[in-house]
Amino acid sequence: MIKKRSLGNIVGVILTLFVALTVVIPILWLLVSSFKTDVGVIQYPPKFFPVEWTLNQFKYVTKSIPIFDMTKNTVIFAGAVTILSVFFDSMAGYAFARMNFKGSNIIFSIILLTMMVPFQIIMTPLYIEVYKLNLLDTYLGLILPRATSAFGIYMMRSFFAGLPKSIEESGRIDGMGEFRIYWSLMLPLCKPAIASLGIFHFMNNWNDLLYPLMMTSSANKRTLSAGLAVLVGNKVIKYGPTLAATLISLAPLLILYIFCQKYFVEGIATAGMKE
Repeated sequence: MIKKRSLGNIVGVILTLFVALTVVIPILWLLVSSFKTDVGVIQYPPKFFPVEWTLNQFKYVTKSIPIFDMTKNTVIFAGAVTILSVFFDSMAGYAFARMNFKGSNIIFSIILLTMMVPFQIIMTPLYIEVYKLNLLDTYLGLILPRATSAFGIYMMRSFFAGLPKSIEESGRIDGMGEFRIYWSLMLPLCKPAIASLGIFHFMNNWNDLLYPLMMTSSANKRTLSAGLAVLVGNKVIKYGPTLAATLISLAPLLILYIFCQKYFVEGIATAGMKE
């Protein structure tokens, strides 16, 4: 039995290392290839490390598109949407999980049904609505339609539903109102779920292409994903600059996940167990 367990542990470690390498190697290849020359990127047979290190790809990107303005736009868009979504999703999740009001199950079911509607179906009505409100090509027009999400409400409801009822009952005994109970007692217990939901929202909106491309028309309001689409949308694809721009777009997400992966995994695991 001990030998079988040892063999199983060894196989598990080998499989884990294999999966880790399949994830890490493409990222490392992207990193080193961003510093290659145009010839070094497309040469065959390919070489992992560049023969000649250069910053020309990054210089080309900064000259071709306003990448720093696009990075600022993406930070504003993804950051504001994340903050608003986490706030409103947690409030709605608390209401559906802990408050009894007429029609709550029907409303929650309708919210879940919206998760099955593809964005392509609602994009035209959404565009017309934002246009009628005169919010096209503005930060407000980008942020408001994403201020909450069905997935976030579902996730926070699952987490709140698993918390002990004695917590809110003690708050009511002390004379707390419903919002005070949510804000002071229940929300601090949901830090793992909030962190994982925040990472999910930030990554989803940071990488989104179709929605920002639809809602913006000027270069000074484009996000990074839209800028990359413009960069590679020409007849001739510049592989080196495309890799450099991709690295710039990917770096903040990697840094965020490295520092917050503990909360992300804990939040997903806890929400799953509570559900």
